[in-house]
Amino acid sequence: MSGSGPMTPSPSKSEELSVSGGGGKKRDPTAIHPILKDVGEIYSRLLDHRPVIQGEIRYFVKEFEEKRSFREVRVLENMKNTVFEANDQTLPKCERVMHDNLNEVLKRLQAGNEMISRLQQREQEEKQLQTEKLTAGEKQRIAQWEEFLKEQHSLKAVVDEEHAKAMERLKEQYAIMEKDLNKHTL
Repeated sequence: MSGSGPMTPSPSKSEELSVSGGGGKKRDPTAIHPILKDVGEIYSRLLDHRPVIQGEIRYFVKEFEEKRSFREVRVLENMKNTVFEANDQTLPKCERVMHDNLNEVLKRLQAGNEMISRLQQREQEEKQLQTEKLTAGEKQRIAQWEEFLKEQHSLKAVVDEEHAKAMERLKEQYAIMEKDLNKHTL
């Protein structure tokens, strides 16, 4: 490559350029047009979903507006009639029944309250009687206990007195025995 002149491509390189599309021949613009048309068709079939979606939207709107709108109106009309019937007939009837039943329940509750009040009063009176009986019994037992203690004290005094007398007799007897013993031993 040590040439002094201008570089010219070798014949093999020029062939490569024309084969790879980089140079030499110019393509016809009309030949590209069918390719673009094919690419556009492929794009519209594979990637462009707008026509399908628009068709579905039209079908949905038609179905909803034409067929369902009458059904929805009928449903709303039935609901309106049901609400008016409930307000005009069912609700007043329920109020009357509830009022009548509540009055009956109120009367029964009042009777129950009166019965419970009487039972509580009786129970309180019985408790009071039991308390009085217990208090009286306790006072009686206290009096009996005090009497028992007095009796025991007097019995103790009698026993102590008898014991003291017996001790005196024994002392006298031992004193006599000791004198006798002293007489015999001396």
